[in-house]
Amino acid sequence: MNTLIQNILVFSALAFALFFLIKKYFFKKAKTDRGCGSGDDCGCH
Repeated sequence: MNTLIQNILVFSALAFALFFLIKKYFFKKAKTDRGCGSGDDCGCH
């Protein structure tokens, strides 16, 4: 019984880590070109 719980925890942690990495690197938000600091007058100051 202890091995079953351990396997469930290991595979769920692996699935969570893979989901996090896939979400972070493949589903990035589109960056806007209106960011301050690029020399443009973005109107945020």
